[in-house]
Amino acid sequence: MWNKVQETVKFLKGEGFLSADFGIVLGSGLGGLVKSIVVEKRFSYSEIPNFPTSTVAGHSGNLIYGTLSGKKVIAMQGRFHYYEGWSMDEVVFPIRVFKFLGVEKLIVSNASGGVNPTYKVGDIMVIKDHINMMPEHPLRGVNDDRFGPRFVDMHEPYNLEMISKLKKVAAVQNINIKEGVYLGLQGPTFETPSEYRMVKLMGADAVGMSTVPEVIVAKHMGMNVLGLSIITDLGVEGKVEAVSHEEVQEVAKNTGKTVRTLVSKFVTA
Repeated sequence: MWNKVQETVKFLKGEGFLSADFGIVLGSGLGGLVKSIVVEKRFSYSEIPNFPTSTVAGHSGNLIYGTLSGKKVIAMQGRFHYYEGWSMDEVVFPIRVFKFLGVEKLIVSNASGGVNPTYKVGDIMVIKDHINMMPEHPLRGVNDDRFGPRFVDMHEPYNLEMISKLKKVAAVQNINIKEGVYLGLQGPTFETPSEYRMVKLMGADAVGMSTVPEVIVAKHMGMNVLGLSIITDLGVEGKVEAVSHEEVQEVAKNTGKTVRTLVSKFVTA
C-alpha cells in the first residue's frame, strides 16, 4: 500500500496536483459541485496509476484539481464502494493519496435513506457521528505506522469545529440542515422495512453504503472530516416505499445545488 500510494502521489504531483486546502469526495448525484470549481487539472481514474475505476451510475470517475471560492481543492467526482467488489484497501486508497498530497481537511458527501421520522426526502444532514456495520474494516491487518497508529481514537470522527462552521454558513444562507448519525452497511440492496427499523433502533438517523471506511482512514492519518448526507428516500416505519438508484440520483442532483452553495461558502468561512 505504501509504495502504491507514493507512486500515485508522485504521478499526480508531476501532473500539477499540488497541495490543497480541502479534499472533497462527491457521492451519488453530487458531482455537480465541480461546476463551481475552476478546474486546473482533470484526470479520469483510469489514467491514474493504482486507482480503481467507478462502476456506479452517477459517479463520473474523475479526479479534479482546482480552485473553489479561492481555496485549492482536490475533488473525487465519484467514489468506490465495497459492494462493487473492491477491497477495503482499494475503497480508501484515494483518501491515502489525498493525505500525501497535503490535504488535512476532508469533506465527504453521500446519499442516504432517512430513518428519523422528522426527516423528509431532500433534507441535508450534517453527520455528527457514524456506526460502522460494514463487513470488513479498512484497518484490518498489519498496521503501517507511516500512515498512522495501530489503534485510532474515534471520539470525534467528524470535526466539531467544521460542523459548527457549517451550521453558521447554513444559517446565513437560510438553508435548513439536520444533524444526525449515519450508519454504514455493505449494500448494494436498499434496506428492507425490518432493516430500516433495526437501523433506527441502533441509534442512527440515516443509512447508506459508503463514507464510513473513508472517514476511518482519514482519522487514521490525522485528517479533520466534515460529512454531508442528502436524504434521498425514507425508511420510516409505515412510510417505506419502493426506491430505485435513478430516483436516488435525481433527488441528490436536485438537492445537490443547495449542497453546492453550502460547500462553496463553507470553504471560505
